[in-house]
Amino acid sequence: MKYWVTVNGRAHEVDVTERLGKLAVVVDGAPLEIVYEEVDQLGQVALFVDGYSHAMSIEGDEAAVAATIDGYLYDVEIEDERERAAHAAERAASAGGGVVKSIMPGIVIKLMVAEGDAVVAGQPLLILEAMKMQNEICATADGVVVGLHVAEGEPVESGAKLATLVVPAQDEA
Repeated sequence: MKYWVTVNGRAHEVDVTERLGKLAVVVDGAPLEIVYEEVDQLGQVALFVDGYSHAMSIEGDEAAVAATIDGYLYDVEIEDERERAAHAAERAASAGGGVVKSIMPGIVIKLMVAEGDAVVAGQPLLILEAMKMQNEICATADGVVVGLHVAEGEPVESGAKLATLVVPAQDEA
């Protein structure tokens, strides 16, 4: 699995593959020999990198963590391939509204808006379950929902139309 990891503001591409119970890790194109052993259920980890041991403590969740390694604190943000695609789709979405499409196959779990509702950029429109995770699909701009193209419980493919937003015309002064 490929991850994009930002550590104290520096971005890294990390590829992690498990083979025969061992991790194969490549960071920014360079292979690393890493052994990771949980010490307890409280986030304490023994980390061995290229033969050197490090004490590590982890706090946070899957997306953002604070890691203390050998007494030094690191802020870490993590995106996997699915999250990166979702965020790229959000960034690429037009500021002028338009069609909001699914960035992955899944099942519509819940509609959170109705046709005619005014929405603001970032407001959840619906919840899409994909790969056993629930993902909020949000408005790409301030506007009005003029079309919902899915129903609760409906399976959708990647690229399927979910909703259509219209952005009110701005007065040119």
